[in-house]
Amino acid sequence: MADQTGIAPPGYRLPDSAAIGRVRLQVSDLDRSIDYYSKVLGLRELDRSNGTATLGAPGDDRVLVELLQRPGARAVPRRGLLGLYHFAVLLPDRASLGRFIAHLTDIGAHAGMSDHLVSEAVYLTDPDGLGIEVYADRPRETWVATDRQLAMTTKPLDAASVVRAAGGVPWSGAPTGTRVGHVHFHVGDIDQAEDFYHRGLGLDKIVWGYPGALFMSAGGYHHHVGVNTWAAGAPVATDDDARLVDWELMLPGEEQVRFAATSLESAGFPVQRGEGGTIAKDPWGIAVRLNTGQTATS
Repeated sequence: MADQTGIAPPGYRLPDSAAIGRVRLQVSDLDRSIDYYSKVLGLRELDRSNGTATLGAPGDDRVLVELLQRPGARAVPRRGLLGLYHFAVLLPDRASLGRFIAHLTDIGAHAGMSDHLVSEAVYLTDPDGLGIEVYADRPRETWVATDRQLAMTTKPLDAASVVRAAGGVPWSGAPTGTRVGHVHFHVGDIDQAEDFYHRGLGLDKIVWGYPGALFMSAGGYHHHVGVNTWAAGAPVATDDDARLVDWELMLPGEEQVRFAATSLESAGFPVQRGEGGTIAKDPWGIAVRLNTGQTATS
């Protein structure tokens, strides 16, 4: 799939095993957010101290979400801010998604639902208005590409069919193997976003014909990063807002971290190196932290 689909960047190209790590979110009320992420998403608290908490799937120590409390942080307005559109929690199979949808019905949680051909997805917003997708991929052999572009769309989800796949087994929290599958951002300009994420960071372009959006990935995946201009004209998220603080891109070793950082610098984007890691920001201040650890093949 990696060789048959997409457009490779002109220089550095991320390794196929690159994957999303944890997302770090700023929220206004830590207790309220932990309650939401536990009861609705089925995550468990891994650690908490000094206004910070980490969350992961029950039975799995991998950190998926880190919450930082900033009392008084403004909720995301309905029209959105430039920054996070949503982060996406990838469940290991369709049956798990069916159990999750049934769980949402049981607790009376409102959600949007869509079929994207490559995946089936549920959309939520947390108490601060931060966007969340929970999804399951369709088998990769069923994905279709034309002229190297992967076919993706948005159509109504057959939720009843997904729930039937659960086989009547109740939701018992996010299953082992749950991870952050992708991140999706509101940006001010697609070309500038392409300069950062494709030419600089080294992601392949996978879907470029979707109205107002661009989807990019490593290893032929449908997308690790999506960008859109659907909130064009909105202000950039600031320190006073509930927002994405940063997201991790996991790479197989320090050499790949150096390669990616050098590529971003060559494309004209500053890179901060220090004890806290290697961090770069796109034109709207969305921060990516290059790290090593669990990748797609770990």
